[in-house]
Parts: sequence; structure tokens; C-alpha cells
Amino acid sequence: MDGQQYKALPDDLTLWCVYCGHHADHSEFTTEQQIDRAREAASDFGHQLIHHELERMFKGLSRGSRRTGLSFSFTSQPFHPRPLPGIAEEKLVRVRTCSGCHTNYAIFSEHRYCPVCGQLPATSVAFDTLQAEAARLDALEALPSEAKALLREQGVFTRNWVDTVENVVGVVEALASSLFRAAVPNADALLNGKGAIFQRPGPMAELIANAGFSDVRSALGPQTWQRLLETWAARHLFTHNDGIVDEKYLIRVPGSSARIGQRLVLTEDVCRQALDDAKTLCETLIDVMR
Repeated sequence: MDGQQYKALPDDLTLWCVYCGHHADHSEFTTEQQIDRAREAASDFGHQLIHHELERMFKGLSRGSRRTGLSFSFTSQPFHPRPLPGIAEEKLVRVRTCSGCHTNYAIFSEHRYCPVCGQLPATSVAFDTLQAEAARLDALEALPSEAKALLREQGVFTRNWVDTVENVVGVVEALASSLFRAAVPNADALLNGKGAIFQRPGPMAELIANAGFSDVRSALGPQTWQRLLETWAARHLFTHNDGIVDEKYLIRVPGSSARIGQRLVLTEDVCRQALDDAKTLCETLIDVMR
């Protein structure tokens, strides 16, 4: 977290792990390296106090006894604290600002929580996930040619494209469900018995329109909506039929050149278009149900 913002927080504030959502007192998030450093500092401080006290009591004092022939004296040696152990942590490069409490914090990976106010809004999660999907495509494309060739032969690129299409549907489903439940007072009653309706774009659009909101299909336009239908159809095919084209797919995608029994072939361009369309759909859902 930003140092100044952290210092300004109340002492009794509960903090959140940005990854798993564990929330507890500040002390629960102290790392082993920080504890070791604090112990070393406390140990040196204790030794320094003892040294100063002994020096105060005995400095310049010497005693002896003629009867026993024994004597003692005290001499002081300079005290030099040892260097404190360093804290070796991976450098954080991705800095975020919470849209709710405006806290600045850095993260290592995918996250769902703000360290101060907890659960992130569904909108933040959705756009973060779409951005991560695009970054994954970019990372594979940026690999050296030899590495790309090896991964392509092993099916990594194809698997990545399939995962992207499947994840796009999950992002929209989670966002649409969250927005609908927040905007519609009787959402639970309207959703009762409708199953995973937010996984089906047509019924989802009808549900939203019937609840009194604008029709997302009209807001998106026919071309974008048709591409989204094709993305959802591809996702259904890979999730439930290993990508093998069936009659249901051809009904949903009448312009497809694939034939029944063939395995659907995805491309990077198709995935990037799906990401763009999903982002547009998310923005439209937010505007419609605002």
C-alpha cells in the first residue's frame, strides 16, 4: 500500500488480503522478513540499553582488597549495532487505485479485493479480467519464434484461444448477474427457476428488458450482437462437445462454413474480436442498468 495512506489508517481498521479476501488486524499481515528485522532491531536496542547502564554504573570505578589480593575494574568498549537484515521482496509494478476508497495499492496477480474496503465492484473485476485475457494473448505473441513454434505444435495457442472464449462468457455472466441483482429489487423472484440465464445472451437480454431497462441488443447493434451470439455458441460447443460442430451450433451461426462433425477452429483474431465485443457488452450493461 501507499506508505502515507497506510499511516493515516485507523489502528483498529481491518485489512483485507487482495487475493483471497482474508480480513484481520494489521498485525496478521506482517511478513516473516519484517518480523526478523524487528527482532534484530529490538535485540540490538536491548544490548545497547544494558551497555549504557553498565557503563553508567561502573565507568571509572576500580576496587581491590589487600587481604585477598583480588581487584576488579570495568572498561567500556564501543557498541556497534549489526546491520539489520534486508527485506527481499519481488518488486511490484502494477499499481491500482480503488474506485471506492481511492486507496493506492500494488498487486502481484489477479485480485478481487481492496486492502481497505474489501470486495471490489463487479465492474472492476470484469474489466480487469478482460484486460488479463488480452495480456495473455499479447504474451504468447511476443515470444521468440522458436518458442512460439514449439508451443503451437503442442496445442498451447489453440488451448489459449478456447480458454479466452470460455472466460469471456464467464466475465459477462458474473457482471450481468451482479448488476441485475443490484438494480432490481425483486431480482431473486424474477430469477427463480431460470437457471444460468446470464450464460444465454438472448434470454439475458429479454430478462433485462422485461425488468424495465433498455434492450441491450438494440444498444449494441445487429452486427455486434450477432458476433456475441457466435462467441457464446463457440463457448457452448467447446464446453459441452469438445468443439465438435453440431446442428445447434449451425442454427445459432448460420453463416458458418463448418460442417456437422468437424471440430471448430478458433484464431487469435476471433479471440481479440470476442474480447472487444465483450468489453462493449459490459459497458452497455452498465449504462443500461445504471
